[in-house]
Order: sequence, then C-alpha cells, then structure tokens
Amino acid sequence: MKKILVVGGAGYIGGPTTDLLVDKGFKVTVYDRLLYESRFLKDINFVNGDVREADKLMKLSKKFDEIIWLAAIVGDGACQQNPELTTEINLNSIKFFLYKTKRRIIFASTCSVYGAQDKLLTERSKTTPLSLYALTKLEAEKHVLNNDGLVFRLGTLFGLGDKFSRIRLDLVVNVLTLKAMRDKKLTVYGGEQWRPIIAVKDVAEYFAEAVESKKTGVYNIKKRNVTIINLAKMIKKVFPKVKIKTTKMPFEDLRNYRVGSSKAEKDFKFKPKTTVVDEVKRMKKMFNDKRIKNLDDPVYYNIHYVKLLLDNKEF
Repeated sequence: MKKILVVGGAGYIGGPTTDLLVDKGFKVTVYDRLLYESRFLKDINFVNGDVREADKLMKLSKKFDEIIWLAAIVGDGACQQNPELTTEINLNSIKFFLYKTKRRIIFASTCSVYGAQDKLLTERSKTTPLSLYALTKLEAEKHVLNNDGLVFRLGTLFGLGDKFSRIRLDLVVNVLTLKAMRDKKLTVYGGEQWRPIIAVKDVAEYFAEAVESKKTGVYNIKKRNVTIINLAKMIKKVFPKVKIKTTKMPFEDLRNYRVGSSKAEKDFKFKPKTTVVDEVKRMKKMFNDKRIKNLDDPVYYNIHYVKLLLDNKEF
C-alpha cells in the first residue's frame, strides 16, 4: 500500500483527490494550513502546516512514497494582493523543498502559462505568462521537471468537489450557474474567448492515476475547449427561462486560449467524462437545497478572501 502525501489536500482539488486515493486503497496524509477551511473532519491522516515551514514539511515527506503538491495561492487577482507572499508560496517553497529533497512530485500547474494565443496549444508551444499566478507556476514547473516530476497544466476547473471542501464560486462555469439561478439572466462580455475546461472531479482522477505511474514531464489536462458564449448556452439547457445578453467587453480578455490534450489522452487510461450540464445540474440542486448559507461569503471567492485575510493580518 503506497503512502501518499497530499500537500494542500483540503482544497478544491485536494478534496476529491484525497477521497479517490483512499477509495483506491492508498494510505493518505493531508498537509494543509486550512486557509479556506475552518476544520478538517475527514477520517484521513492530517497535519496542519504551511508550505513555508520547510523543515517540518521535509521531515514529514520522508515517510511517503509519492507526493502530490496542490498548495498555492490560486488565481490572477488573489496572487496580486501580495506578490511577495505569492512568490514565497507558489515558487520559493517548492524550489527549496526540491533543492533539499530531490523528490519526484506530482504538481498542479495551469494552462494560463500559455497566455493569450490563437492557435491550438500543445505542451511544446511557447509559454507567455501574463500574470504573477501564471509566472510563478511556470517557474515552479522548472524545478519539478528538473527532479523528474510530473506537471499537470490544468484547464479552467468547474463543478462540485467533495462533500467537505468549499466550492469555488469565482470560476466561470460555477459563477454563471449561480447568476442563472439568482438573476435569471446571463450577461456575457464578448463571448468568443476560448477556455479549456475540465470538471474538478475529473482532475482528481488524473492525480490518482499518476501516483501509480512513473510518468514525468508536462501534460495539458482538459475535457474540451469552449467559448464563453457556448458555456452560457449549455447552462441555459438547465435553466431554460434564462435570457442571455452579450455585450462588448470593456477591456481585452487575456485569458483566451485553446489547448490540445492528445498527449494525456494517449498516456493516461482515464478520459474526462463529466460534462458542464452534469455539474450545472448538481450545483443547481445544491443551491436550491440552500446548502450554502451565504453565497456572497468571501470564502467562496479567492481574491476576496485572500484580501480579507491580508487586511486582517491573518495571512
């Protein structure tokens, strides 16, 4: 039975990933500072810790066969709140850990490292990060790859994760679903911008399969490329009375790119299967059941919550 350490395992990706690993029979430990959570009640080994606690993390890591590294400040806006802190967490912590341990890790990166490009992008395409978030992820990738690690460049996530971790309401599919339910209309700015998208629970499948392999290198991960206007039309299938309004964008959207994922399709057994409509239906039920007390709580929006923590000097 392999022992797996999931760094950042209490988060949006970490939640379904740890559940899946346990279901597959792995012995899992979560290392997490609970930035967005107030408790961790899963029946899984848990160590409360920050990735900047280098000695603590290095000592703990010796006990494990595989390490999945998910911990990060995520999103352009959240990262800009404190660039120095972002660099410490997203880059320097990984750089120092790998310099000291020489470990292979399985690392969550982002397709936004490609920037805004018109052509279909593969793992060999030029990277042009346009935000601090993308830049720190790209720089961290280099250290992972230098130690024969595995990098997943993830498309834009959507949907529900596990039963414990918070949902993110700042992701395009999720926020459009919420707006469709509350406002009965969707305002789409531009609409022709492309996004590679994938359900968070499908991402978990890739991480679970990766711990059983010795694969290294970079993999683009997505289910499909889709324009924002077509996403709105998919959501309308679940909310047929919703009206879609398109309007001119007040600024250029730099998150406009399509990626190819044929490398992952060839090398991994798992194939993404969760559709936008599947997850919109699940989120609709969750919202209608009033399982979230306050949908405007900053905790569901990375940029707002990170700003709040920084303002209160809690981060």
